[in-house]
Amino acid sequence: MVKIIADSTCDLSKELIEKYDIEILPLHIMLGEKEYQDGVNITLDEIYSWSDEHKTTPKTSAVGMEEAMAVFEKYLSQGMELVVFAISGDMSTTVNVMRLAAQELDAKNRVHVIDSENLSTGIGLLVIEAAIMAKKGADATAITIRIELLKPQVRASFVVDTLVYLYRGGRCGGLAALAGGALKLHPRIGVVDGKMIPEKKYRGKINHVVMNYVKEMEEELKQAKKNRVFITHSGCEEQLIGQVRDYLKKLGHFDEILVTRAGGVVSSHCGPGTLGVLFIA
Repeated sequence: MVKIIADSTCDLSKELIEKYDIEILPLHIMLGEKEYQDGVNITLDEIYSWSDEHKTTPKTSAVGMEEAMAVFEKYLSQGMELVVFAISGDMSTTVNVMRLAAQELDAKNRVHVIDSENLSTGIGLLVIEAAIMAKKGADATAITIRIELLKPQVRASFVVDTLVYLYRGGRCGGLAALAGGALKLHPRIGVVDGKMIPEKKYRGKINHVVMNYVKEMEEELKQAKKNRVFITHSGCEEQLIGQVRDYLKKLGHFDEILVTRAGGVVSSHCGPGTLGVLFIA
């Protein structure tokens, strides 16, 4: 049997985690001197309030070595193989922690650690594919080979409402943040080869921007893997989410349109009002 494990940046909802029997390893979020576990004992509203009050972005850190070892050991002791997903190695040391944990347990041959080269539900798409294979009885090697082939096909991008959070976290220059506020610029950020890349800038109100962003992907969406598409957001109006969902539904292409809210680590850096449509090409 194979157990699928992912770090908390995969941004899957509790319902999906339960449905696909996935174990989540939380990253850590520091609000000043206080440390929290992503998705466990801190809410997005608390993160945003603290960030606005202190005019800075919370620090985030990798999954803890002891935490990873404890979870791995729990399933290894049951005779299981593990397929473990981590946020891009260019964004966090989590993947290295997971590999070291497997090494410390002398279980490198039974723990298959995958650098997703992605974030948020860009990881989640791969995790679900792996979980479906595991349920059908595939072994860890077959799952890993399949996921490595799928990785370059993941399309992860999002539109940011405010540049303030990226600026506070050192993710863009002060001038860009200032211009963004003055000119209502909203960047589209894509994940390419494990790195976040600014791809385009939109002007105008965020609702209009988001719909333009989605419509520009229409041809690619129509050619996408049909089984599912994610709408992932960091706290957007229900009306806007509904508009995006309706648009995707009208394409008549996807079997499943899943809406999830980004977790604490991803939201800490992008801020509220961010929305992405993520799929496998």
